[in-house]
Amino acid sequence: MSEDIDGGVEASSPAWAVFGDLMSVLLGAFVLILVSVVAVQLQLSTQLEEEVKQRQAETQRRETLEQALAGPLAAGRVTLINGRIGISGSVLFALNSDQLQPEGREVLKSLIEPLSAYLKSHNEILMVSGYTDDQQVREGNRRFADNWDLSAQRALTVTRALINEGVPSSTVFAAAFGAEQPVASNADEEGRAKNRRVEITPIPKPSNETGKSGEQ
Repeated sequence: MSEDIDGGVEASSPAWAVFGDLMSVLLGAFVLILVSVVAVQLQLSTQLEEEVKQRQAETQRRETLEQALAGPLAAGRVTLINGRIGISGSVLFALNSDQLQPEGREVLKSLIEPLSAYLKSHNEILMVSGYTDDQQVREGNRRFADNWDLSAQRALTVTRALINEGVPSSTVFAAAFGAEQPVASNADEEGRAKNRRVEITPIPKPSNETGKSGEQ
């Protein structure tokens, strides 16, 4: 009788075994969390390191460009802001004109040697950008349809001048911005004069790794 009763009751699992299983689960979860945290920290560290390298490279690039342009900058003939070489429109052109003035031509000539030396040591090209103020092109001037046209022609004039002075045509191109990116207020003549400008900006050379297109 006693043996029948004892045989009908299942033996309970030892408490230490249940506790061990629980600790195993907790330890596994802790390890997973720890691995995730370490992985995130490594990713953030890598991203930070890349960002620091990029900033250092950009700073070095700007310092190199500033050193190359030391002469024109010291003479006050150009400005260098955030890697953009700025030339006043009044130095280069008469109002509503795309014909280079003698002073403007001399300024561009002074940039040829430092820019050529800079391009030889950097995998970059020059973007020549034309800008205007927000005033309409003078009435009766049939050469330009609007400020977009005027800024484009001025950028092309400077681009051609650089090429004629020896800058390889494959390393320079023109861009027009019209009155869309002012650096000063157009409310007065002083501000408008600052907005009438041409900028020369070294930018990374486009990649040539794209595959050749098929025959047409």
